[in-house]
Amino acid sequence: MAKTAIITGASSGIGRHTAVALSKAGWNIVLTARRLGALKETESLCQNETLILAGDITDEPFVKGVFETAVAHFGRLDLLFNNAGVSAKQVPIENMSLETFQTVIDVNLIGCFLTTREAMRVFKSQSPQGGRIINNGSLSAHVPRPHSFPYTCSKHAITGLTKCTALDGRSFGITCTQIDIGNAHTDMAKGHIVGAMQADGSVAPEPTMDVEHIANTIVHIASLPPDVAMLEVNIMAAGAPYVGRG
Repeated sequence: MAKTAIITGASSGIGRHTAVALSKAGWNIVLTARRLGALKETESLCQNETLILAGDITDEPFVKGVFETAVAHFGRLDLLFNNAGVSAKQVPIENMSLETFQTVIDVNLIGCFLTTREAMRVFKSQSPQGGRIINNGSLSAHVPRPHSFPYTCSKHAITGLTKCTALDGRSFGITCTQIDIGNAHTDMAKGHIVGAMQADGSVAPEPTMDVEHIANTIVHIASLPPDVAMLEVNIMAAGAPYVGRG
């Protein structure tokens, strides 16, 4: 019987490539993001059975509906990949609006809280119990870029969410992983090729890596047996300014 995964932020980038890779590996996929047209494009690339549900990951009733629909259609849930995320323009904190800060926190943290809560409910109630959650962290979960208050704060919070989930899920066969990604070649990070602001205020080009490597890593984590947990994994472009950053 094929396993089932929910992927948020599945309309492009890491979410899309992961959906395709998991589908190729035999998984049923539930895709969610805001853009219906882009979700349909992702669906067209998947080989196994796929559902698409367009909506806002910060909308509590919508999130509940995603999990209810997934379980009703496929019978159980085995994996949640919390991938949806946004960033903000890098500006000094004194020039940042509360609205901008809250928008990033809402998507990157509150959205993950809502999906994690619903996944935990499903994992605990189904038979056999258990499941796996993978959270898309970032190198920014450990070290910030300049002028990155909302994004960095949100990703540090994901570390806390990951550890709480791993701890509270332990007795129910639930594992949680945080994958910290550095400079995947997606629309969000493609500007790094031209130049990214460094800690000393200079701007320098940074290496990127093919997003397929992230997708394949997620497939590997998802394929681990339920008695194996991987709490944290770092995957980044070789030469990315992480060690020693700042």
